[in-house]
Amino acid sequence: MTTTARKTPAESQDRETVLQIKLIPKSSKNQILGKEGPAYRVKVTAPPVEGLANEALIELLAKTLKVPKKDLKILSGQRSRLKLVGVRGLSSDEIAYLLLGK
Repeated sequence: MTTTARKTPAESQDRETVLQIKLIPKSSKNQILGKEGPAYRVKVTAPPVEGLANEALIELLAKTLKVPKKDLKILSGQRSRLKLVGVRGLSSDEIAYLLLGK
């Protein structure tokens, strides 16, 4: 499956959902703040050096979505605060419910 940045956030295709994430590193705690436009706003305590913030993001998403870390992948934005993250096995509705409680 080929994934491009042109896909809309939370677009499901072949059981992989693509999420747009706005990451805020070096925060006081790890948490999902909600949505800002099409992107989920996520805070992590890790600094944005040597991939630590990305690792913290994957760990927080895995715990919150109740999926193994291997089912999450940063598709683009490795060195940016805006990221596209692929999630295998969950629909966009399931993800919204788990991340936002809606």
